[in-house]
Amino acid sequence: MSKRGKKYQAARTKVDKTQKYNFPEGLQVTLETAYARFDETVDVAVRLGVNPRHADQMVRGAVVLPNGVGKQVRVLVFAKGEKEKEALDAGADYVGAEDLIEKIKGGWLDFDKAVATPDLMGQVGKIGKILGPRGLMPNVKVGTVTFDLSRAVQELKAGKIDFRVDKAGVVHAPMGKVSFGAEKLLQNLGMFFDTLIRLKPATSKGAYLRGIALSTTMGPGIRIDPLEVKNLIRMASA
Repeated sequence: MSKRGKKYQAARTKVDKTQKYNFPEGLQVTLETAYARFDETVDVAVRLGVNPRHADQMVRGAVVLPNGVGKQVRVLVFAKGEKEKEALDAGADYVGAEDLIEKIKGGWLDFDKAVATPDLMGQVGKIGKILGPRGLMPNVKVGTVTFDLSRAVQELKAGKIDFRVDKAGVVHAPMGKVSFGAEKLLQNLGMFFDTLIRLKPATSKGAYLRGIALSTTMGPGIRIDPLEVKNLIRMASA
């Protein structure tokens, strides 16, 4: 295992590893540990009390963060006819059907999110092995398979993120940039956790939120007390 650099080690000294912080305190420490020369992303990791191997405990969803994630999102839409114009008018970066499918087969992947009308999913499914592993496959559950292209594109451009629990039972999601400041990041976190709680499977037993950590792109993890989530949601919605 490679040894961590001096800047990382210095950042770790600002973190009390024996403590579980509340969100405002933990986020403040998280921002203080940012040391990279670029505007780091603030990420959240949540360990859930679910078994992802069971289909009825697979947690997956999407949420429009009120302050976005701090990056330009390139949206591709698979659509034809009038729907093609609707997508372009909504701000989609690329719109098409067979032409885009062939382009992607050739290795082109210069986009961040993909949306498709339901009638084209049969054709889009042919490139599922390319899009799926990269998290680019349109999906009904996160609202990217729809005839309401205007809404889908605008939400993605505004900062909609999708997330899903991994094999270890952990959900990872970006909450914005360090430059956002604490207030905007807390608002994003509040909306994210409000959505995550609503997605709790009925078959999940015991504690649902078992562990929470915040971190910047290059910084150490800061543990957050899961019992503070209700206070966060209340604070963010005030």
